[in-house]
Amino acid sequence: MNRIDRFIHGFDGLLRTIARVKPESRQPSPAHAALDDPLTDAETERSAQLMRVNHTGEICAQGLYNGQALFASDQATSRALVEAAEEELDHLAWCRTRLDELKAKPSIFDPIFYLSSFALGAGAALISDKVSLGFVHATEENVARHLRDHLDQLPRNDHASRQILMQMLDDETRHGQSALDQGGAELPQPIKALMWQGAKVMTKTAARI
Repeated sequence: MNRIDRFIHGFDGLLRTIARVKPESRQPSPAHAALDDPLTDAETERSAQLMRVNHTGEICAQGLYNGQALFASDQATSRALVEAAEEELDHLAWCRTRLDELKAKPSIFDPIFYLSSFALGAGAALISDKVSLGFVHATEENVARHLRDHLDQLPRNDHASRQILMQMLDDETRHGQSALDQGGAELPQPIKALMWQGAKVMTKTAARI
């Protein structure tokens, strides 16, 4: 895609987020093969909170990758970012489907999170592709950290959500390593720490609203 195409793709992602259009996955959800044990009301509410956070995290991933792809200076880097965003759409679709199953809604702040992530991705890409890819790696490290934490917090009987998060953890770890392999520069620890604090604000907000 040329830059105009990438801009349209990013803007389309924003419109879909605002309209809460449910994305379609290319790969079947890992939850399809999960055991179906009943959840109590409290367990359902807890699972819904965690999956809402993960859904918002995938909204952020779409904004980040689209912003980076738009301003990437190298065509190969831009193409890799677009492909990563397409893969992340599966995660978004799985989380949205699980939210529907839990009779929960996405966060009302998702459009704001998308725009913020888009701006961060664009800003990183304008600095350099190395910084942009390093930002991807640091982001995926944070996502993996959240996923491990959520796997510990999920109700024991929520096998469907657990299967989704386990597959996401594998994919996010791979995406982070791929960003380094493509020439990304690992970000300094103080910047990573700041990113982690920002991510915590997102998780606390999305869990509730």
